[in-house]
Amino acid sequence: MISLKIETFLEMVSVERGAARNTLDAYRRDLADFSLFLAGQAENFNTLTNQTIEAYARDLAARGLSNATILRRRAALRQFFAFAHSEGWRNDDPTSRWDGIRKARALPKTLLTNDVDALIATARALGGWRGARALCLLELVYGCGLRVSELVGLPMIALPKADVSAMLVKGKGGKERFVPVGSHARNALNAWIDIRRATLPGLEKSGATTSNAMLATQFVFPGKGKAGHLGRREFGRMLDELAIQSGLDPKKLSPHVLRHAFATHLVEGGADLRAVQVMLGHADIATTQIYTHVADARLHHLVQTAHPLATRAARPVDNDAETLP
Repeated sequence: MISLKIETFLEMVSVERGAARNTLDAYRRDLADFSLFLAGQAENFNTLTNQTIEAYARDLAARGLSNATILRRRAALRQFFAFAHSEGWRNDDPTSRWDGIRKARALPKTLLTNDVDALIATARALGGWRGARALCLLELVYGCGLRVSELVGLPMIALPKADVSAMLVKGKGGKERFVPVGSHARNALNAWIDIRRATLPGLEKSGATTSNAMLATQFVFPGKGKAGHLGRREFGRMLDELAIQSGLDPKKLSPHVLRHAFATHLVEGGADLRAVQVMLGHADIATTQIYTHVADARLHHLVQTAHPLATRAARPVDNDAETLP
């Protein structure tokens, strides 16, 4: 019975909120876990109480799940039961007494400008269509701050016109925003578009179906898969290879780290926080404010490691020195 209600909830989240596929999958996994717990407790949707939810919270902790996972499952259940209450399926919210775990927000990982320069130089040295694509991907994710899903699934219709310095990007929840495209990103984009056609599946002996080939023509970074565009994992593997060739630790690099670097370097350069929020597509400026903390932490580290008063060994006090009047 609860499984049908979960599917109804997921349909609402998809249609009314425009949730991304990854968000829906996360909701489905978390709610399915709770459904299995209920089955093991011989309870159902109608009979569960606050005590049931508290028992589930203890069960999650006993399984050794991370605080982040527990917080996500709590959020999923609270959303689900809020929807159940609004639909009249229940006249109460059994999750109301489930207190959240206080979690210190970790500062996002980022990169030094020298690291980014090294990645770009490595991509440029690759040559051919792989080098042009790699350079274009890097310039767009770092130069425009795109999310990885926005980047790999960028449609051709989003490309800026010759006399326009911004492109229209569709982000989370289907929300659209204009993202400035700088000269470096524009040049890399133009160079890639010039040779992109030769990489389309329909023009290779790839066994791609006609429908896949037609779908691929719609994307800036075409791919052979069902989606028609470059996959997130493929892009991740490309970054790993670039990191290794650039002398960087691939474990410290990801598409999201490059997006963080975009925002951090803008804030460090004095960019207006509201402008950064708009470019990143954050719904709440509180999410963007984390980059001010990153910049502050980096400046503090710089002072501690580079300032002469911080790095110079403390001089002994000469107690016999003449006291100045």
